[in-house]
Amino acid sequence: MKFKTDLMNNLLENAIVASMVAGKAIMEVYAIPDFTDLIEIKNDKSPLTVADKNAHQVIYTLLRGEFPEIPMISEEGKGTPYEERKDWKRYWLVDPLDGTKEFIKRNGEFTVNIALIENNRPVMGVVYIPVTDTLYAGIVGQGAFKIVNGEETPITVRKAPDTGRTAVGSRSHSTEEEAKLLADYNVTDFITTGSSIKFCLVAEGTADLYYRAGPTMEWDTAAGQAVLEAAGGTLTNPDGSMFLYNKENLLNGGFLCKGDI
Repeated sequence: MKFKTDLMNNLLENAIVASMVAGKAIMEVYAIPDFTDLIEIKNDKSPLTVADKNAHQVIYTLLRGEFPEIPMISEEGKGTPYEERKDWKRYWLVDPLDGTKEFIKRNGEFTVNIALIENNRPVMGVVYIPVTDTLYAGIVGQGAFKIVNGEETPITVRKAPDTGRTAVGSRSHSTEEEAKLLADYNVTDFITTGSSIKFCLVAEGTADLYYRAGPTMEWDTAAGQAVLEAAGGTLTNPDGSMFLYNKENLLNGGFLCKGDI
């Protein structure tokens, strides 16, 4: 899919390549029969594998090599002090391996997330699922598409039915608050999946909404939000206010993703 400016096309094409090369590096580790010895536990008690590190290095090398003027925040990169990044107008926001727990479980529900942030909002996003060779991408205000085994098709959110709506969510983060919200939206079907795949299912019209009470980090949501909004959906704070990035603390609160509701 060609977009309105050569620059955005170039940025997107390079982000797609970086995500797929990172996915290949992830799959090389995934193919190891037992990678238990390659797992570390970070200070926040979350797991880290050599696949996370390798994917980060691939993305950093490719994108910073091609666009040295665009800085990057990555989950596996060294943190940039807020005083240095607070005035950034454009930067990459990356989760090299979103869904490390799913990776360790070997259920295939993990992704590579690359977003471009401008003025504290995601404007472009790529979400790549290495196990199925499925890629979602889009530029906000211009459109979104999906590539499966090399075949590209445009995607948009669907018009939700008045009843019988479908929600998507996590197996491990459901709450009473989520159950109440789903009832308010007349949800009768629920899909469970891991990582940022949830945003993409709303973006392509498989589901109508996705609610998360929190917490997440900014790199968990940016690429998925860009794809969703490029496909015509919305991601807001639960009260409907704008969901912003490059906060002093990169921790997110809850959020609500909607298709055409």
